Amino acid sequence: MGGFEGHLYPGLSLFFYGLYHARLVFRALICSCPVQHLPCHRRSQGRWARLRQIHYVGLVKILSACILVAQELYAIHGQFVLISKIYHQRSFLYRKQWQHLTLYMTFFLSGCVDVVTQNLLSQRWAALERGTQALGMFLLLPLMVSHVQDSEGVELQSHLLLTQAIFLLTLVVTAEVWAPNMPQLGIMKAFFYMIIGSWLIQIGFMLYKPISGHTWMDDDKNDIMFVTTFFCWHVAFIAFLMIWISGVSFLWYRYIR
Repeated sequence: MGGFEGHLYPGLSLFFYGLYHARLVFRALICSCPVQHLPCHRRSQGRWARLRQIHYVGLVKILSACILVAQELYAIHGQFVLISKIYHQRSFLYRKQWQHLTLYMTFFLSGCVDVVTQNLLSQRWAALERGTQALGMFLLLPLMVSHVQDSEGVELQSHLLLTQAIFLLTLVVTAEVWAPNMPQLGIMKAFFYMIIGSWLIQIGFMLYKPISGHTWMDDDKNDIMFVTTFFCWHVAFIAFLMIWISGVSFLWYRYIR
């Protein structure tokens, strides 16, 4: 996730995925249905009837993963190899890029599982979907811990806060494997997905395209302290956004739909 686009695109993907989960969990609370129950499409006749019955979340995951992989490979200059042999010495190359690709492959795998269980099997295996999602988070967490080894200043502080949110999300999705229909876990999962997504976008702007036009300084304690302040503002913003989503969902499912 190097560069501005490398933070923007994954951030948008995770943020909208969190919005999707927020819609599901508030729908479940308002309509008194299981959290893991997907919305049922209305039966329709015609040429496009089968397409209207398809759940597209897994396909969107696969498409997002492919776009992220293409963006990562496009940003690499030169031959993309794992090991370079020069003068009988071996050295690993593109260590962060390989970490990014490993992460994107987990998203791709999760999308494939969603497509199979939601559209191809006669009975949905929601437990397999949750397990695959938890596996992806277990891979993401150690990758993020090692990702900041050579970082410092603003970059280090911002990625430590990101790792903290990823750790909490990992706990939530792990607990959801055994308690799938607890709305509290669903709300927290949507909340942390949106925090991680919005904060990734913020990191991209801070490190590569600061809105103020002034570069953040690694040796300025004020800049480093305000990184934490901005993260807290993101948390507050996502909390207000969740309240707004719950209100809109209540009006939609109770009075409009």
